[in-house]
Amino acid sequence: MTRSVYVTGIERGDGRQVVELGVMELLTRHVDRVGVFRPLVHDGPDRLFELLRARYRLSQPAESVHGIGYEEAAAVQAERGTDELVSRLVDRFHEVAREYEYVLVLGSDYADTSLPDELALNARLANEFGAAVIPVVGGQRREAESVRAEAGNAYRAYTSLGCDVVALVVNRVDPGERTAIVERLAARLPVPCYALPEDGSLSAPTVGQIVQALGADVLLGDDSGLARDARDFVFGGAMLPTFLKALTPGCMVITPGDRADLVVGSLAAHSAGAPPIAGVVLTLDERPGPDIMALAARLAPGTPVVSVPGGSFPTAAELFAIEGKLNAASPRKAETALGLFERHVDTAELTDRISVARSGRVTPMMFEHELIERSRSGRRRVVLPEGTEERVLRAADVLLRRDVCDLTLLGEEEAIRKRAADLAIDLADAQIIDPHTSELRERFAELYATLRAHKGVSYELAYDVVADVSYFGTLMVQEGLADGMVSGAVHSTAATIRPAFEIIKTKPGAQIVSSVFFMCLADRVLVYGDCAVNPDPDAEQLADIAIQSATTAAQFGVEPRIAMLSYSTGTSGSGADVDKVRKATEIVRERRPDLLVEGPIQYDAAVDAAVAATKLPGSDVAGKATVLIFPDLNTGNNTYKAVQRSAGAVAVGPVLQGLRKPVNDLSRGALVQDIVNTVAITAIQAQGALPGAGHTA
Repeated sequence: MTRSVYVTGIERGDGRQVVELGVMELLTRHVDRVGVFRPLVHDGPDRLFELLRARYRLSQPAESVHGIGYEEAAAVQAERGTDELVSRLVDRFHEVAREYEYVLVLGSDYADTSLPDELALNARLANEFGAAVIPVVGGQRREAESVRAEAGNAYRAYTSLGCDVVALVVNRVDPGERTAIVERLAARLPVPCYALPEDGSLSAPTVGQIVQALGADVLLGDDSGLARDARDFVFGGAMLPTFLKALTPGCMVITPGDRADLVVGSLAAHSAGAPPIAGVVLTLDERPGPDIMALAARLAPGTPVVSVPGGSFPTAAELFAIEGKLNAASPRKAETALGLFERHVDTAELTDRISVARSGRVTPMMFEHELIERSRSGRRRVVLPEGTEERVLRAADVLLRRDVCDLTLLGEEEAIRKRAADLAIDLADAQIIDPHTSELRERFAELYATLRAHKGVSYELAYDVVADVSYFGTLMVQEGLADGMVSGAVHSTAATIRPAFEIIKTKPGAQIVSSVFFMCLADRVLVYGDCAVNPDPDAEQLADIAIQSATTAAQFGVEPRIAMLSYSTGTSGSGADVDKVRKATEIVRERRPDLLVEGPIQYDAAVDAAVAATKLPGSDVAGKATVLIFPDLNTGNNTYKAVQRSAGAVAVGPVLQGLRKPVNDLSRGALVQDIVNTVAITAIQAQGALPGAGHTA
């Protein structure tokens, strides 16, 4: 039977989208097929559903999400009664429920509707759908006792109407009142109560939303600039020295278009990072000449400069009425919202309360969600040597917003902060270290010279070497100043892992350093090794790779069943290549008799139960292998890329194994999400094996 959860409220302005997004995140961690249903809708695009569809790769048609419009609902209720309205909506709900394992229901928004007793209607619908209910109460500008009373009223209102209230969320509370609110709610209500503090960046409109609301013309700026949050408005009228003192981080400058001094001055301040601004709105339909605009473009590339026809006063009135909204065009707000939700909601408790049972399938998204969740559960610090690289900065933005781990960025601090300002990325919670000027440089030089003295490395040479970001980051890991390192977006694999070989070295029991990819297929996660490091391992090394890969698989929740791959299965073939795999299999069994291993075995017999029944009947591994070990780098690298491209698999890695402390390499074509996943994996590796965590593939 399809289960459902109904997120609802008691009034408008509660910021419920944060909770709806957070609940969707919980559902997609555990359930393969999640549907969305909004019983009552306004005319126009459903921006939250568009965000959910884009973020969670939903295939659900938009027309199936919606019940009926508010005007039609009011007419049906007035002419034919509430029972008829509810009956129609129940029919629509079940059309969705038939197609999905779990349905997230988005309650009405209490905005500009003519429905009588909207709360009672939401309660009735939740009961008819058989849905668990999570009421959301707005706490903005309310003291603790007022919030407690309002939350108590909401709980009683829904339970008195027969609803199964499984939890209650108070949103947008004063951060200073949050603890008192949580304590009072816990003492008065019999269900878990969570309080989310107000976050100004969520209510701040993006520059793009301002442009749309004002009907402004964009004179300068790129998509990244339009995605910036406008956290404040500064109106220009004073002389430049006074005006510059009024600028605040993330502000939107509003100035008449003929004040070229203020335009150039604010963009110059942004370029210097003192402070970074969101953009500039030019009023009165006045626009600077081409020379000024060319200078503006050079001073702050990507920073929006837009023009509106109205004066400052009417523009101000419109600006203060605009509030930020979660939608598909503001993915960074979504990351902030999820970080807020996950910091202040006991997600494990809520998952249990809404009775989410894990699907038998493990989708790529579910695997990625679990990486984030596990990395957050045991906080670690990861150092990113490529601090000025745009993809790395964007990944850092996601990691910080989601509160995944602590970060250290390496590079010239001014250059990093300027690049971050251009991208509207807030690095306030990140550590930035310049290896050339850091007080750690002398300490690291002495350590490196000692470690490499047998190679004739002097202190003077070491002093130059450790200024390299890869060496500096590796030494931070070695010295416990960071728990792991991720690099390779712009550096070669050799530049990333050579320092690790020299400084961190292999852990006890590991003969070599090797790698795996987590191959996230549509219905399972497989582990491929070694596809990135060792060109032609011998039997001993191949056995070591297999054992390391099984350990890595288990650490990330994949039950290891090892297939030692060859072009021959069982005893059907012979030759040097097959014999190597056969010998490696025997070594694995000798060294780790607790592991399930089969080899030599062909790929189809390893993963296809029907083929396995013919080629190796009765095998504990054939047909259900989860760890696939390739005989050489040529085979492994080509196979993982073929599966990635042809089967649409998500390849997470390479993940290095065998080092005493985690260092991981990125592909130079890595996407932002690839970097996020690799940092999360590195943080988990630094935690060590976590009993009870993960899933069985």
